[in-house]
Amino acid sequence: MIITTTDGIDGRRITSYLGIVAGEAIMGTNIFRDFFAGIRDIVGGRSGSYEKELREAKKLAMEAMAEEATALGAHAIVAVDLDYATIGGSEKTMLMVVVNGTAVTLA
Repeated sequence: MIITTTDGIDGRRITSYLGIVAGEAIMGTNIFRDFFAGIRDIVGGRSGSYEKELREAKKLAMEAMAEEATALGAHAIVAVDLDYATIGGSEKTMLMVVVNGTAVTLA
């Protein structure tokens, strides 16, 4: 499955638009990760544990979107958009990744 943020694929002609496809992933965090991320906020630096969770959530969301496109008979997904958000309050934060695009067939 070709997945791209552009509205077309070089050297290929889109023959049909099958509709919007999407994938979502929501990952829970834990109190220890939140605690150490808070320390990183104070002293500076990157939070490797959150970055790892975001990468995993992105991978899962992309896989879900590709599965939906495959079920429609698509060869590719164009105009892909990724959105990130957090859900929850101070006690329980969850990371959310939503990805969507247009499933297409190619010549």
